[in-house]
Amino acid sequence: MPRFAANLACLFTELPAIERFGAAAAAGFDAVELLFPYDVPASAVRAELARHGLTQLGVNTPLGRDGDAGLAAVPGRQREWADAFKRALDYAVAIGGRSVHCLAGYVPVEQRPAAEKVFIDNLSRAAQAAEAAGLMLLIEPINPRDRPGYFLDRVEQAADIIGKVGRGNVRIQFDFYHVQIFGGDLIRRFETHLPLIGHVQIAAVPSRHEPDEGEINYREIFAALDRLHYPGFVACEYRPRGRTEDGLTWARPYGVVPRV
Repeated sequence: MPRFAANLACLFTELPAIERFGAAAAAGFDAVELLFPYDVPASAVRAELARHGLTQLGVNTPLGRDGDAGLAAVPGRQREWADAFKRALDYAVAIGGRSVHCLAGYVPVEQRPAAEKVFIDNLSRAAQAAEAAGLMLLIEPINPRDRPGYFLDRVEQAADIIGKVGRGNVRIQFDFYHVQIFGGDLIRRFETHLPLIGHVQIAAVPSRHEPDEGEINYREIFAALDRLHYPGFVACEYRPRGRTEDGLTWARPYGVVPRV
């Protein structure tokens, strides 16, 4: 049975950020992930995780300046990337997190060959620092409909980048929402790349709501994850149709049950 985690940037947003940990635990989640938690002191986050017995998964690297979507693959901004990554790594370590998602950023078409080298070099150095801290790095293909111009958009591209980096702690963040929009063939592509997959996220397509609607058959996806012995968490990175708890009926058969 898949193990589900709550993405606290998407779920329970009717509550202040620091109260979402308790809400996730009360709803039946055992793990959480964050996106950009940097306005909340790491000590406060760590205290909430301990109070509610939650496993902390990943955080994202900061976006950069206004209009940026990360910096890891952006030529000419390597120094900014190094600062952004250090901030994310230090925060992840402080809260007891397991991974850092390295956002690649927007890259014009004419800069893409240079961007690949920048991405590989940046990830190689970051992977050494993350390994020393016991953390995994994640890179996520993001579909070009939602983020036109984002450097990393295909699972196959991510696998190629990871092969060129050559570090065992760099993995793919496989978001079924993004992969369905840009390529589909979900179960076959997941199985093909499973040795490189470090994390999974879900949402309905095209709405990005709860995974009980739309064009992805998540019942079959979850069965495939079990059959393939995927060992990690499945993070709920969707936008609830209404109150978060009201939309969690889909998760009850998988053990996400409110705690009394």
